[in-house]
Amino acid sequence: QEQLVESGGGLVQAGDSLRLSCTASGRAFRDWAMAWFRQFPGKERELVAAIAWNGGGKRYIASVEGRFTISRDNAKNTMYLQMNSLKPEDTAVYYCAADVRPLPEAMLDTQWPYWGQGTQLTVSS
Repeated sequence: QEQLVESGGGLVQAGDSLRLSCTASGRAFRDWAMAWFRQFPGKERELVAAIAWNGGGKRYIASVEGRFTISRDNAKNTMYLQMNSLKPEDTAVYYCAADVRPLPEAMLDTQWPYWGQGTQLTVSS
């Protein structure tokens, strides 16, 4: 059973930086498309950033473009989300996800088969 474990969330101030990590168990990590989603209270999860199996094809939602950077290290089975210039509106639970589908197809929905447990990010003003 493939598992994803996020780490790195916490409480920061507006303007601070933070890096989230997502470590995967299983041997198939390097074959997966990976992504970070976030969920605001009472809202559906939204895709924040995504990356293809080979580290290419990076995509971001407009509200984080230029502030967040997604990356992965397949040798470490780990994906990262570097978040700079954090804003209070970034406060959410952040989830990592993995999919065996090619990234362009996977990004069409939120039906990713593998999810982490989520990590809370709180940005104070």
